[in-house]
Amino acid sequence: MARALRWGVMSAGLISHDFVTALRSLPRSEHQVVAVAARDLGRAQDFARRHDIPKAYGSYEDLLRKEPDVDVVYVGTQNPQHFQVVLQSLEAGKPVLCEKPLGVTAAEVREMVAAARARGLFLMEAIWTRFFPATEALRAVLAQGTLGEVRLVRADFGVRPGLNFPARVTDWAQAGGGLLDLGIYCLQFVSLVAGAQRPEKIHAVGLLHEKGVDDTVTVALQYPSGLQASFSSSITTVLPNSLHVFGTQGQAQIPSTMWCPTELLVNGERAEFPLPAVANTETFNYPKSIGLVYEAQHVRQCLLQGLKESSVMPLAESELLADILEEVRRQIGLRFSQDRT
Repeated sequence: MARALRWGVMSAGLISHDFVTALRSLPRSEHQVVAVAARDLGRAQDFARRHDIPKAYGSYEDLLRKEPDVDVVYVGTQNPQHFQVVLQSLEAGKPVLCEKPLGVTAAEVREMVAAARARGLFLMEAIWTRFFPATEALRAVLAQGTLGEVRLVRADFGVRPGLNFPARVTDWAQAGGGLLDLGIYCLQFVSLVAGAQRPEKIHAVGLLHEKGVDDTVTVALQYPSGLQASFSSSITTVLPNSLHVFGTQGQAQIPSTMWCPTELLVNGERAEFPLPAVANTETFNYPKSIGLVYEAQHVRQCLLQGLKESSVMPLAESELLADILEEVRRQIGLRFSQDRT
């Protein structure tokens, strides 16, 4: 693929704006957004004008049917729409990068993964944190055994409603709450440190929000290796928003904001990883969103190599994360309409 990777963007929401803005900071010889779709044609057209995208469509089906030259689809829809849009994209023969969480339920995730594998198509959950240089540095520290035997991991992500606080976060019908939008960042770091092991014990406690979603949740996990981990998420309380990894010979820390990390402390020594320069003047909805370029570049490399999934964010691990999050929801008494009996 010597030419540019041609993206089709599903949704004209906040995260899609940030993803496209980040893509426009990369060379046009490598990445181009050729079409955008939304459930409302006017919103898609406004988005296209703002981002200089050639085509806009009022349905996801239209983009898939009318844009045969799209190389890869980015799904930035709200959580409950991921399942249908991903399956439609795969059925149309398109590789897919889908925002986290890949699915609301573990069953949805398994079905999407099975569909991608059956069709021999690339699929990846867009947990952008995995692709930051600071995360790569942490992975190297763990592989080198710098911390000794890792015994404890602690992560948290908590916010209060603010100017950019999407209404969907407290919307039960949109599978809102802290776990699927915030807690997944903590859990993916725990899983990274644990080497994608399946925990043998999961204990969760949680407070439900008045609107029916999860408000504040704390989870403890025990792994067969002896590793213990815990994480908390909250949509009403600001937490340190950091990651701590403790081993028998030292410790590592990613301070706030750990979901888009730009520094790593290892045994007191700090390493900084500056973000790429922004090549355009448009603003982002979320801090440090220029870091979305890392996952976009990773997807391009995977497709150049003919890979069907990422080794950094593999499909089996997406299934594992979904299983754990579903068990946590079961324990705290939170069900969504997508849950099957």
